[in-house]
Amino acid sequence: MARQSNQPIPTDKKLANTLKESKAPAISRAAAILRLLGKSETPLGLQSIARALNLVPSTCLYVLRALVDEEFVAFDPDTKRYSLEAGVLTLARHWLRRNQFTDLSQPVLNRISQDFDVTVLGVNVVGLEHIIVVAISQAGNNFQISAQVGSRFPALISATGRCIVAFGDYAEDELKEKFDALRWDEPPTFDDWKAQIEKTRSDGFAVDEGNYISGVTVVAAPVWKTRDKLSHALVAIGISSSLNRNGLPLLQEALLKNAQILSNQLSGEL
Repeated sequence: MARQSNQPIPTDKKLANTLKESKAPAISRAAAILRLLGKSETPLGLQSIARALNLVPSTCLYVLRALVDEEFVAFDPDTKRYSLEAGVLTLARHWLRRNQFTDLSQPVLNRISQDFDVTVLGVNVVGLEHIIVVAISQAGNNFQISAQVGSRFPALISATGRCIVAFGDYAEDELKEKFDALRWDEPPTFDDWKAQIEKTRSDGFAVDEGNYISGVTVVAAPVWKTRDKLSHALVAIGISSSLNRNGLPLLQEALLKNAQILSNQLSGEL
């Protein structure tokens, strides 16, 4: 599923724009710094963080010191660099322990992954902004997806994005703007993408055959916590040639069936 860069970048325009438009700038600055540090493979210095987020260095330092005091960020006095601290992991673990979808979906992911030799993700949908991996079961073959719990991806990318649009109510101009910003190996046209969304609405699940990652098929089925809002999705990822040879329709059926069961469990209907 996963195409996610962990390399430090000179400027994170998306995070910087979020900060500029925020109605609670102090909170947004702290969140942006945590996300930037989370994406970086190496600790970052004050100037690098401030430049990436378009922050005044003195303001950035103030927020960093507060995050260090709260044990969300660690500071190395020798290198003068910052990195995530264990306090962030503690919060994440508390959330995961209280997340019903994660508890219910993990056995499902493990079973589908084993039966079809694919990687299966449970993702949390956050509107049109992004999806977050909250559960994962990796395939046993040599093909591995570079995703882990906590990984974030653009909401409209790949098969999951088709589900989000198919079972939501969004203006076409907003969708077009976000679609144009997506990065695919073999991008569909906007008209083709809309046709695929219509098929998703009809079938109840979505398929991305090599658009997002060349040679890789992604299947996604929607999960609802309430019947009027898509909250999660089950996502299976595997090599296209292997899936076509070993029963893609059976995988689609299993994913859809289990997504429907999870929806009933989350909404209290089972």
